[in-house]
Amino acid sequence: MMYPVLAKVRYRRIGEHLGDHRTLGLSLVMNWVIGPALMFTLAWVFLGDLPELRTGLIIVGLARCIAMVLIWNDLACGNSELGAVLVAINSAFQIVMYSVLGWFYLTVLPGWLGLDTQALDVGLWEIARSVLIFLGIPLLAGFLTRMLGEKRKGTEWYEQRFLPRIGPIALDDEALADFQGASGIEPRLDLFDVARVAVPLLIYFAVMWFASFFSGYRLGLPYDRNASVAFTAAGNNFELAIAVAISVFGVTSGQALAGTIGPLIEVPVLVALVYVALWAK
Repeated sequence: MMYPVLAKVRYRRIGEHLGDHRTLGLSLVMNWVIGPALMFTLAWVFLGDLPELRTGLIIVGLARCIAMVLIWNDLACGNSELGAVLVAINSAFQIVMYSVLGWFYLTVLPGWLGLDTQALDVGLWEIARSVLIFLGIPLLAGFLTRMLGEKRKGTEWYEQRFLPRIGPIALDDEALADFQGASGIEPRLDLFDVARVAVPLLIYFAVMWFASFFSGYRLGLPYDRNASVAFTAAGNNFELAIAVAISVFGVTSGQALAGTIGPLIEVPVLVALVYVALWAK
């Protein structure tokens, strides 16, 4: 599902975006300061009496989006090259910081506030493997496809004839992947508990997107760059969150279930935000 989007990126233009410190700074603050703190707050407000689901939601908040954001960014006519840069930066931060943030938000900060604590023992290789599978392989495939396709057939053929043929499979595969991922977890909660997870997720997606988009607007970012930052901030890497929850707490745990609820809420909400973005454009 990631391959068609990454095949569209104009890789020769990526270097142009690395010098935009306002855009990169806003993205880093939204993803690695505001996002985890907001999800921690929402998890304790809405799920204070359900420790498994609360922990699962915090784990989701720490897993910054590294893949699916490119599809939402593409649908909203965002800047594909900037999106690729932000995804690469998030990937690098994720490998280094995920375990550290998990320790801080599940052990240190709750201890400071007099709340229940929870250990999160996950190695760097587990995180790096998730990044490699869900981003590295399709990124390499997309890069090679563009380089070889343009070399053999030219840019006009590549963009006008080849890309339209492969584009529609991305969103179809995303919907299938989300429901297949959810089907592997044994549900142990009633619908009311599921709704209690869904509500903070809805709030999270909306707050992150609108806060980022408004901040970018105030900074004077053009629409395409602003859209890329907003969707990067609002999305999460549910594949990593679910993998971590299963490896640490088990496949039938509440933590794993909280992770699987996430993409089933994220997809319709971010599709709706695509329409909001296009209206704002």
